[in-house]
Amino acid sequence: MTKISGIFAASMSVLNTDLSLNVDKTIDHAEMLIDQGCHGAAIFGSTGQSQLISISEKIELLNKLSRSKHKDKHLIGTGLNSLSETINFMKVASSLNFKKFLIMPPAYYKYGDAEVIEFYTRIINSIPECKIILYNFEKLCGYKFSIECVKELFKKFPDQITGVKDSSYNLFENLKLKNFSIFPGSELKLLKGLELGCSGIITATCNVTAQMSRKVYDDFYSGNVQSVNQKLCDVRSIFDKYNLISGLHSYCSQQNEIYRNILPPLSLLSKTDEKNLIKALKDLNFTNKPSLAA
Repeated sequence: MTKISGIFAASMSVLNTDLSLNVDKTIDHAEMLIDQGCHGAAIFGSTGQSQLISISEKIELLNKLSRSKHKDKHLIGTGLNSLSETINFMKVASSLNFKKFLIMPPAYYKYGDAEVIEFYTRIINSIPECKIILYNFEKLCGYKFSIECVKELFKKFPDQITGVKDSSYNLFENLKLKNFSIFPGSELKLLKGLELGCSGIITATCNVTAQMSRKVYDDFYSGNVQSVNQKLCDVRSIFDKYNLISGLHSYCSQQNEIYRNILPPLSLLSKTDEKNLIKALKDLNFTNKPSLAA
């Protein structure tokens, strides 16, 4: 099995004014990020408002995504609490030849490692052909993967459990597994992670930092001087002052008003915060390549 590695954007979802999913523009956005340098895009991750988008809209997108230019480069997030809905959604995706999934444990209820292992076991028993990247983000789901839990899952399912996205940052420095991908969830951890043997990153802000992130990655493997890493980290640090989804939609809407559409209870930044965000990025001399055509 080929190890998954590289720069992955947690791709944004693009909505219509009635807050329905704009399937075509959401796909265009993800494919644009790959054209800008990302090795792939995670569709329906947290940044893609996955927990707020209907299953029917997700399936509609998967059908069109299966015919896209970069169809083999996408990770599919589930963003569902229901085990049965997760399995059914993954079966649809698998039937369209999507095999790589980013799956967070269910939110709301409290549970431990044994329950998490059972959750993934039932998924894998139902869809043995799947390749799963675990999603470690305690802030959103209330559970934080332990090193022991990840090792147990990998030992039990070495052909299906292929990696972890670490947005809780308790794994990427100390978890060591052969043929297992580790992706910190921030550009701030990219270079250090690569030095520690991590596989790349999966991050929200790669929606606007794709080119710089890819350069840091390529320069690391080429042995070149890191000429943009500090600026990349500075950009991420600015976005980290705000809700990332709100900040990204506010920033991208400077180029295309369609990004101002966002699903409640999420919202755009306040006018003051948006102004401060734009100014801070301008002061860094940071400009992003054009987003979707209006």
